[in-house]
Amino acid sequence: MPEAIVESLDHEGRGVAHVDGKAIFIEGALPGERVEYSSYRRKPKFEKATVVAIHRESSQRVSPLCPHFGVCGGCSMQHLEAGAQVAAKQRVLEDALWHISRLKPETVFPPIGGPDWGYRRRARLSVRMVPKKGGVLVGFHERRSSYVADMLTCKVLPEKIAALLPVLRDLVSAMSIPDRLPQIEVAVADDQTVLVLRILEQLSTADEGLLRAFADTHGVVLYLQTGGPATVAQFYPLAARPLSYTLPDFGVTLQFQPTDFTQVNFGINRVLVRRAMGLLEPHPGERIADMFCGLGNFTLPIASHGALVVGVEGSQTLVDRAHANAALNGLDKLAEFQVANLFEVTAESLAALGPFDKMLIDPPREGALALVTALAEPYPQRIVYVACSPATLARDAGVLVNQHGYRLRGAGIGNMFPQTSHVESIALFER
Repeated sequence: MPEAIVESLDHEGRGVAHVDGKAIFIEGALPGERVEYSSYRRKPKFEKATVVAIHRESSQRVSPLCPHFGVCGGCSMQHLEAGAQVAAKQRVLEDALWHISRLKPETVFPPIGGPDWGYRRRARLSVRMVPKKGGVLVGFHERRSSYVADMLTCKVLPEKIAALLPVLRDLVSAMSIPDRLPQIEVAVADDQTVLVLRILEQLSTADEGLLRAFADTHGVVLYLQTGGPATVAQFYPLAARPLSYTLPDFGVTLQFQPTDFTQVNFGINRVLVRRAMGLLEPHPGERIADMFCGLGNFTLPIASHGALVVGVEGSQTLVDRAHANAALNGLDKLAEFQVANLFEVTAESLAALGPFDKMLIDPPREGALALVTALAEPYPQRIVYVACSPATLARDAGVLVNQHGYRLRGAGIGNMFPQTSHVESIALFER
């Protein structure tokens, strides 16, 4: 079995080594370790591999808390001490900025941290009938596989949800359509828990009775989804309140539907919004854009400072939700919303929105290349960019700095997904 000395971690949390000039990406290996590895994918310039044995162990290695680590694909870094995970993610961000756009932030912001376990308020669980493994399985996919991991617990889900995993297996097994219920989506609000069951065939009367009893016993609200997202409907109890979360620093409550996009980690989101407002510094009399505004997660805190904010989002459904949230919080006079495809924005369509003193950008993983390219005079003097991909942030930062004359005043990470390699980041640009 080949051996290697691990030099660093890559953006997916794999150990990186070089053997005979070829890069080897080794799952489960940490920097400084000497390991034996087995390759599962070979290319002329690199290989992907897994650890077989560790002959010299890193001082930052810890015992994974979850018994399913290594099989379940939900986490990739439980074997690395929590503080070292944060440091590794900060390096991923700084490396991306440098290697992609040759940029270094003038200031590296302190990392935003929170609980390392039980933080995940949104999840999509797969359901499969697998007779060879004893019946119904409920959980995340196995690593590098479409199979469902045989899970009885999950340490990153809230304890209440983790405890339901084996109970959900029993529930689905007892229904008339155990092989026609492929997915359960989890949404945990501040004061209630919702499960959305994706069903491919009509429920029997007995099935409906089982679901109502389950909801009563475990204190959850059940929704059913028979087709696309528009088919999601509340099933039981029908009198349940709307889902919501709060941003106490700004006196804001946001309501949402269980399949709406919200951040999975409410604690980190609160601190991230607080930092974004500290960097943006909204003031009365300013006109500020919130690009990719969603249901108003950043828009309403901006408005709470007295600034006029224009939220722009590609989804009419989310814009309607944002309108409703602005009214709910008495901020509808300061917050307006528009539907626009920001992936196809042009200088002309952006100019039609009017001038902005400042801008917040919070795009999906694809980034905001069209948007930052379309910027022109009069430029927003300050831009806060919240990113879930260091690579696309780095690419877009290059456009802002090299084409539009902004300075990268600072950048840092938020540990939105502890135990995983996901890197959330925030950056400040000024002209």
